[in-house]
Amino acid sequence: MVDKKINSEKNLKLMMLSASVLIGLFIYTMIKSDSVMENGSYLLGIGFLLALMTASFYVKKYKEKIREIIPKNKFQSELDSNIEKSNKTKQKVIDEPTRDENSTIEAITSNITFKDVAGISSIKEELEEIVDFLNNPKKYQKYNVVLPKGVLLVGPPGVGKTLIARAVAGEADVPFFYQSGASFVHIYVGMGAKRVRELFLKARATAPSIIFIDEIDAIGKSRGMGSNDEREATLNELLTQMDGFEGQSGVIVIGATNKIEVLDEALLRAGRFDRRVFLTLPSLQDRLKILKLYITNKNVNFDIDKLALDTSGFNSAALATLVNEALLNMIKRDGTSLLEEDISGAKQKVQYGKKQLNILCADQKEILSIYQASKAFIIKQSLSFVERVSLFDEGIQDDECIYPSKSQLEQKIKNNLAGSVGLEVIKKEPYAVFESEIQTAQNIAKDMVYKYKMEKSENDIIVRLKDELKTEFLENIDELNNLTDIILKDEVIVF
Repeated sequence: MVDKKINSEKNLKLMMLSASVLIGLFIYTMIKSDSVMENGSYLLGIGFLLALMTASFYVKKYKEKIREIIPKNKFQSELDSNIEKSNKTKQKVIDEPTRDENSTIEAITSNITFKDVAGISSIKEELEEIVDFLNNPKKYQKYNVVLPKGVLLVGPPGVGKTLIARAVAGEADVPFFYQSGASFVHIYVGMGAKRVRELFLKARATAPSIIFIDEIDAIGKSRGMGSNDEREATLNELLTQMDGFEGQSGVIVIGATNKIEVLDEALLRAGRFDRRVFLTLPSLQDRLKILKLYITNKNVNFDIDKLALDTSGFNSAALATLVNEALLNMIKRDGTSLLEEDISGAKQKVQYGKKQLNILCADQKEILSIYQASKAFIIKQSLSFVERVSLFDEGIQDDECIYPSKSQLEQKIKNNLAGSVGLEVIKKEPYAVFESEIQTAQNIAKDMVYKYKMEKSENDIIVRLKDELKTEFLENIDELNNLTDIILKDEVIVF
């Protein structure tokens, strides 16, 4: 369009110059030869040139209006259209220099909010400030407060890690980029790193936004655990990208994993995944809230409190499947409301169709309650930072001490042995519950002997601390029984 205007200006100037030159020539001829005056065509020519000059002045003065009135021909319209498309394409290339036409990374808008996720009241509190920061960044920036770059959701499968991430995006009403860790793993070295760069580039371009990497351990495993050039290159790129943006950028990275212990230390350090949120299997009250959410606007005719009590060990995904299977059974019998028989049939399918579910009978629940109550008693006595013990907790998130003393290491051993020792005291025989905690206690004792040279025999340490635990439990048997009753009823003890 600019070139066209320039050409029009030049044409008008040439018309005016030509007319002026011709008029000058006619006047010169008139002065030199009187005979030309006798010819009427002379005066006609002068008039034509004056009209041409006048027309050129008017065309120049009102060129914009004339351009609007006169229709373009087909060729000129196509030419202008092509020029405009070409300019847009050039601008697009300038604006998006690294765009990949074959990219599958696209932002989605989440329509899930916290009200659609039940049984996460404690988790919700930790994530609400992130939502508030994304919605009201100036509220924090005026105090130079920066948002955590990364939030790591840690918990067993099916507890709702992905759903929670979507709820954060929905609450904040920001673009949500979902990627699984496996999607970064490629045969060719460098392709995973390229995908990471593209992911962060798009997230920054649409900030504020959320990046969610599910099963992050697929690319975030410690770089000493098996050599894989492609995975390590991808991990290095992820670390670089997380270092490359500031807290005020409005980009939050949420990762989810079942195995935090295998993640690389560089990924867990401050400045990358600054915040960790631990999720466990839902407690009795959590299951009740989840079930109420799933049966909203449905006709039911069964005891929901009893169902919540009978579904110990169900994660939120299993509860959703249970309700869905019950509805299918209702439809098969042409019913209009959920009955106890629908729930029973669905429970059998879920219980025997999913072996990974730890569904407990009354005796098993009592054993696990004694085990966890024993742990809770010792943790409470040690003034640990642990705030709650749940029926299905496996492992203890101990406060990491850089320079642990002998007594601190011994307390960690007692925390891990407490469940099995308490169960032996109450039931009068040993039980095999969580072997991982016994192994953790054994590893700490081994470090005390071979690494720190604090003791001479790891077996002596274990035997001595077990005896101390037995004495404590026998002296406080009433309190231990009270804690067992609490965890049997509520499936959680909050300190």
